[in-house]
Amino acid sequence: MVAAVPGRQNITDEAARLFITNGYAETTLRDIAAAVGIKAGSIYYHFASKEDLLVDVMQQGMVVMVDAFAATAAQTEGQPAAQRVTEHIRAHLESLFNHGPYTTTHVSTFHYAPDSVKAEVVPLRDAYERLWTELFAELQADGQIGSDVDLSLTRLSLMGSMNAAIDWFDQYRGDLERFVEVVGYQFWHGVGVQVETGSQGGQ
Repeated sequence: MVAAVPGRQNITDEAARLFITNGYAETTLRDIAAAVGIKAGSIYYHFASKEDLLVDVMQQGMVVMVDAFAATAAQTEGQPAAQRVTEHIRAHLESLFNHGPYTTTHVSTFHYAPDSVKAEVVPLRDAYERLWTELFAELQADGQIGSDVDLSLTRLSLMGSMNAAIDWFDQYRGDLERFVEVVGYQFWHGVGVQVETGSQGGQ
């Protein structure tokens, strides 16, 4: 029986893992080929360069994020605003921790990537950020988010806090569900319109 030749996805899987483990700059095509079990030159059958390979890894990571957002939007339609936001936070964090190293590579490497790579990835990145901005704008228009809240800064601060978690949160030792609840609570009580209920006040 002839052994199966590793395909494009095998190469991308190992590249993503090595980019996270060793860093993009320190990872060579020879390293990736060795991890896959092929000769370095065989990579060129699928990818023109290491930069091309990084583009593929980052784009796959962003597709995970965009698809997760779309699925969550469909599932939470009609739900209370705070619940909708928390579910989107859950989708983002689960994408980071359950679909790494693709999503993690995008978060940790984008700012250090070659300009040619950024140019290929930016459209998907912008599309994802636009989904969040549109969600917040909808909630603001409905009176669920304060009219004085800067939606752009709000999105950036939330995304920054979630993405930074890849550097310190260990999903195998921590409770991801609890982390989602904390982020959701802290975020919503920062931007949600507080409704007075009697003398106690509340949301």
